[in-house]
Amino acid sequence: MEARQKTRQVMVGNVPVGGDAPVAVQSMLNAPAADVEANLRQIGALADAGCEIVRMAIPQRSCLGAFEAVCAASPLPVVADVHFDAQIAIEAARRGAAKLRINPGNIGGWGPTDEVIEAARAAGIPIRVGVNAGSLDDSLAARADLTLPEKLALSACQYVEHFHQRSFFDVVVSAKAHDVPVTIETYRLLAAQMPEVPLHIGVTEAGTAFQGIIKSAAGLGALLEQGIGNTMRISLTDDPVKEVRACWTLLSALDLRRRFPELISCPTCGRCQVNLIDIAGEVERRLATVDRPLKVAVMGCVVNGPGEAADADIGVACGAGSGAVFVSGKIVRKVSEDAIVDALFEEMGRL
Repeated sequence: MEARQKTRQVMVGNVPVGGDAPVAVQSMLNAPAADVEANLRQIGALADAGCEIVRMAIPQRSCLGAFEAVCAASPLPVVADVHFDAQIAIEAARRGAAKLRINPGNIGGWGPTDEVIEAARAAGIPIRVGVNAGSLDDSLAARADLTLPEKLALSACQYVEHFHQRSFFDVVVSAKAHDVPVTIETYRLLAAQMPEVPLHIGVTEAGTAFQGIIKSAAGLGALLEQGIGNTMRISLTDDPVKEVRACWTLLSALDLRRRFPELISCPTCGRCQVNLIDIAGEVERRLATVDRPLKVAVMGCVVNGPGEAADADIGVACGAGSGAVFVSGKIVRKVSEDAIVDALFEEMGRL
């Protein structure tokens, strides 16, 4: 694992992004933008799941009142996601946004951008320059001499340079595509060309849960392993809470941050003499309510456990219709197959 790239630090509400701060977990609300209570309920669920920054779309000016009410009551900093209408971004800055997210391809050019910069400056909040492969500026998109990653990186760099020329430095950059290799190459270019700027990483339009998590893990895992990325979102066509759980699972797998349990379980083979798939599934379901960074092992036979999972905090190694529960590699009790899950969680409660 390469050292995290040292960038300038900005504050999104009370959450530090960049510098020495850990990678921050983000998600986006998908409740109707005008429904204050629905958005606050979703924010509560996201906060419980470990979300640290939440983004809310403001599709039209009539939604600004709801946005203001959400910002006032939210336990998480709320980012205003604005496309096409710079005046919405300007007003959102006045109404409690913790950060603005604008897209260079559709915010309306340098004049409206400058107005947004001044609104963010007055409010004391950062701006995320969010470039997407599907919404590049027409003149840049038409250039045949550049690859798509080069176009995305150039668009972001041009805007950041303009921000800096106006002495505005509280900037975060994202440059997303649905294609994993394009996403990886784009962020590598950004990290090399603007090493001081915090990066929000993600694979956009990644798909439904199964495909989206795999694509995001492939792309974001490669970047995080190289020390690239200061905030992240795993974008799914699903409940945003699943995005947050997936982010934490990826960060844990890379040993960058741990908040929830990690389940270690073997793939089963002909030596297994219990219904390990059902046992592991039930353990996983119960672990969803555990808010501790434990390593929990469910191993199918004596070959794989407890020796293979000796670094687990707690686990079970199964035999013929039975299981041996172990803590830090030492067996503490043996139980029948139907008692394995209960015994495992009883011992977990003693840790």
